[in-house]
Amino acid sequence: MGYSLEGIRVLDLTRVLAGPYATMVLADLGADVIKIEMPKTGDDSRQFGPYINNESAYFMSLNRNKRSMTLNLKEKKAKELFLEMVKKADVVVENYRPGTMEKLGLGYDVLKEVNPKIIYAASSGFGHTGPFSKRPAYDAIVQAMGGIMSITGEKDGKPTRVGASIGDIIAGLFTTIGILSALRNLDKQGEGQKVDVAMLDCQVAILENAIARYIVTGTPPRPGGNKHPSIIPFESFETKDGDVMIAAGNDNLWAKLCKGLKREELIDDKRFKTNPLRDENYEALRPILADAFKLNNTMQWQKIFDDIGVPNSPINSVDKVLENPQVIARDMIVEMKHPVAGTLKIPGIPIKLSATPGDIRMPAPILGEHTDEILKELLSYDDANISKLREENIF
Repeated sequence: MGYSLEGIRVLDLTRVLAGPYATMVLADLGADVIKIEMPKTGDDSRQFGPYINNESAYFMSLNRNKRSMTLNLKEKKAKELFLEMVKKADVVVENYRPGTMEKLGLGYDVLKEVNPKIIYAASSGFGHTGPFSKRPAYDAIVQAMGGIMSITGEKDGKPTRVGASIGDIIAGLFTTIGILSALRNLDKQGEGQKVDVAMLDCQVAILENAIARYIVTGTPPRPGGNKHPSIIPFESFETKDGDVMIAAGNDNLWAKLCKGLKREELIDDKRFKTNPLRDENYEALRPILADAFKLNNTMQWQKIFDDIGVPNSPINSVDKVLENPQVIARDMIVEMKHPVAGTLKIPGIPIKLSATPGDIRMPAPILGEHTDEILKELLSYDDANISKLREENIF
């Protein structure tokens, strides 16, 4: 049984998070991802802690299934070597600030002359067009500029950055989708193209109903804590020993929730019969529900609501996520053996394909681990050629 992206060769010039996340997904699905790094330093994230035996756990969590070679693209011979590799590749991915590849003489216009079928994917803060194109960006910057922080946090509290780096991660996912779409077009039309993904664009794309609410009401949405802005009840409640998240997304689930809480009289209460009415009378409803939830502990409520089919969950800390039986059953926490760091637990592959499933075939590479192997394989270099280039500080 093969992999869905088996036979696809990716030259990966990315670093830190957005780009490496995209290429990790491609690698998990079987693509041969060749991670090209600067000699001596490599990907910036190799310097990010925490460390295990001097290897970055951050780096290892994002670069599995890839091969690493070092290449100093500031050197003329290294650029020539890279262009030879482009002839043998299907995809090039980079997440430099726009203009950087052009300064190196390796922009899309150059690469497509070398290989007209190449798919060139660029993930950047603001994209390759527009007045902000050349501005630097990190996750926190696009979360702030893209509006997601303005709707995140406690009710009436200050805007808050989302805990995970979704500015980077969402851009990585959209970059992957763009690459897969371009590969499909390559199969159909036989032509390559440029994929231009901006982190800011991606943040706007995931604002969901916040934009719709503003367009309809004229009022910019504000942080609302764990409460959904228009579905009631769809939020967390305190229990005897913690908190439970409830999602009663329709009137049928509302009725079930009332039965589970032993507050059946609320089902036909004319203030709460429909979701619009519950929304309208939320200030009256909320304390009634809050008092009821304090009668049991979180696990007792989970058992009650699971039995009657009301969506619910404790608010898990990360350690609890790693122990969750559903997470374990879906192979979403796996052990990876690294030659230096030893055994490390990392997230598994969330895309479950029935015929061509992905696989974690190898750990994140040591810097330059596969340089010789790749040059021999792709360009038929021998040991003498490689040694000469190494002496010239090309690697």
